[in-house]
Amino acid sequence: MSEKERPKFRTFLMFGAPGSGKGTQGVVLGTIPRFYHMACGDVFRSLDTRTSLGQEFINYSSRGHLVPDEVTVRLWRVNINDRVKTHQFKADIDFLVLDGIPRNVEQARLLEEDIDVLQVFHLSCPDRAELARRLRKRALKDNRFDDANEEVIQKRIRTYEEESKPILEYYSQGKYAGRQVVTDINATETPVKVVHSILSRIMELDEWKKVGSLVV
Repeated sequence: MSEKERPKFRTFLMFGAPGSGKGTQGVVLGTIPRFYHMACGDVFRSLDTRTSLGQEFINYSSRGHLVPDEVTVRLWRVNINDRVKTHQFKADIDFLVLDGIPRNVEQARLLEEDIDVLQVFHLSCPDRAELARRLRKRALKDNRFDDANEEVIQKRIRTYEEESKPILEYYSQGKYAGRQVVTDINATETPVKVVHSILSRIMELDEWKKVGSLVV
């Protein structure tokens, strides 16, 4: 089956501001059978710079330029197709859990031909001070002292609010209108309560009922 003939990947998007815990929840879901977690950061870290696409990425990033959305999505597409070919991601029975992509509405549009978005889990934490505290704590733990700078932290949060949050509107209108694709999750709860809320919503979906009962 060619990539064009293949059904779209059944996908859950982990969404939220920096410090909301979306990456943590993605990793947790990825440990459960039937869920395959893929972080956009892993795509860039595993990039083969010897390829023409890798060189194109380096050409932008090495000069401090933003990588165009079309290039980012092409990188993601090559990476996920490699994972399918090597049977890391079994698209016929697994649900794809994405975090870090799409980052804006244009990326969401470009990904339409690849993914069938079943749910967008929006880990909501409107308290900026709490987000900043989490980011500062994580940066210090990882010895990334520059990232603990208050100005850097506030810039990351502003960037999310200005560019990324419109994605929630994108998945609430057009063909998604009336489907209740976006689910708000209280990110200030304990990690256990957060993952419980996510799984409870997933288990209500018809797509899960069809696939989730299969033998692992």
